[in-house]
Amino acid sequence: MTRGAPAPDAGESPHLVETFVRGEQVFRGALLDVRRDVVALPDGSHATREYIVHPGAVVVVPILDDGRLVVERQFRYPVGRVVLEFPAGKLDAGEAPLQCGQRELMEETGYRAREWAVAGTLHNALAYCTEVIHIAFARGLSPGERALDAGELIELALLHEADLEAAAARGEVTDAKTLVGLLWLQKWRSGAWPLQWFTTP
Repeated sequence: MTRGAPAPDAGESPHLVETFVRGEQVFRGALLDVRRDVVALPDGSHATREYIVHPGAVVVVPILDDGRLVVERQFRYPVGRVVLEFPAGKLDAGEAPLQCGQRELMEETGYRAREWAVAGTLHNALAYCTEVIHIAFARGLSPGERALDAGELIELALLHEADLEAAAARGEVTDAKTLVGLLWLQKWRSGAWPLQWFTTP
């Protein structure tokens, strides 16, 4: 069986790289592909690595003209609670991150954006998952009809940045991609992290 994770990037530390020896697929579902690999460590010994292969996703930070943010409340079954988060969704096969962000924003919130910026990426759980989440910003929003998937129950909220930050400070925002999106928003507004905006048709 071929290696499921992306090729290793040694960067400036090639002496830390683990190399694939053999692997197996433990489970394959509609979303998740669970692998168990044996790897060779730099000292020559072997170890087992269990991880999830994920297609990747996009999180969108939608900014209304008055500065408020479009966020969502939805029940997340694995943690058993309603979570406050930015709109997001997984990449379809062959789908570009921007295309995914535009689709997810429309489907989940009904909003369409005139301007977009692609900020960067984050690894949601790099110890056990290959998922890469692309961070996108959207502004010049116009409302429209949502197109939620069957069984998808999402409540929208329009919050000022200060209110979302206060919720995070109270421990009410625990979603990693939302916290990173909020951080990126604050850095951009302060002038520390620039964004390259472009208009979409």
